[in-house]
Amino acid sequence: MTTTARDLAAFLGAELAGDPDRLVCGLAGPDQAAPGDLIYCEGSSYQSQAAASRAGTALVPPGIRLEGKTILEVSEPKLAFARAATLVVQAHPLARGIHPTAVISPTARFGPRVAVGPHAVIEDDVEIGAGSEIGAFCFLGRGARVGERCLLYPRVTLYPGARLGHRVILHAGSVIGSDGFGYVRGHDRQWKFPQLGGVEIADDAEIGANTTIDRGSLGTTRIGKDVKIDNLVQIAHNVTVGEHAVIAAQTGISGSSHIGSNAVIGGQVGMGDHAFVEDGAVVGSQAGILPGKRVRRGKVMWGTPCRPLDKFKEQHAWLARVPELAQRLKALERKVGGE
Repeated sequence: MTTTARDLAAFLGAELAGDPDRLVCGLAGPDQAAPGDLIYCEGSSYQSQAAASRAGTALVPPGIRLEGKTILEVSEPKLAFARAATLVVQAHPLARGIHPTAVISPTARFGPRVAVGPHAVIEDDVEIGAGSEIGAFCFLGRGARVGERCLLYPRVTLYPGARLGHRVILHAGSVIGSDGFGYVRGHDRQWKFPQLGGVEIADDAEIGANTTIDRGSLGTTRIGKDVKIDNLVQIAHNVTVGEHAVIAAQTGISGSSHIGSNAVIGGQVGMGDHAFVEDGAVVGSQAGILPGKRVRRGKVMWGTPCRPLDKFKEQHAWLARVPELAQRLKALERKVGGE
């Protein structure tokens, strides 16, 4: 979608310097940009790269000027660039209309402008809100609920009763509402604990490809508003994730754990059952949180078992010196032994 620098400045609340009628028709990095593209420059260390770019329009922080370019001055150029994408980038639809190969129960209920792609299966009593798009080969189990303007990429699976809010994005292969991993040992075998609960994903959440979110055992697994979850994440039964939390790839969250609002969970983090991460905490990549442990509000934690970042860095530095210290110890032993 093409817009002008003037309209983009008004949309972003930016100060404009240069040609207000310059057309902006795309977004790009400085090295790949064409004259019609918008780029961003986060500070003086990136100024020479931005100046050399072919882009005609740039988002810059206060005080930066780029000769020959139209400038949009904002306090946070990267954030403004992301916001500009909603105006400039036009997404291609996942589906148009209802494909003739889709299998749709007569009891399913659709709002206006719902699109369903090839070979999708939509079971009894499913509800899909206005403007939502269901990609090819998706499966929506009986009684599932999908809000308005949701995007379900190909091969998404919603188990029966799963519920999505509005503007939820589920990437390819994600599975919502599968049984949790719950068993009770007895009489020389494993007995499956009932997995009868639900799963609810609130408005504006985005779930990455091949991520799995289990239904609750007797309660509900809840993913809060505006939560962003990366690819290949496992969220177990009865987990709660608070609003605006971010979870990176290959993280595993065990049953009945809680992640607070605005928390950040790095890649490959492992959380034991009933662990609790308070609001605004940061858990670094490959950290391990033991069952039942609590990460306090706003803390930055790293390592396994996870510990405050400054303590982790101190211990890691000592660990790196172990070979050197071992050699010094052996030399001291030889000296003492020789005496």
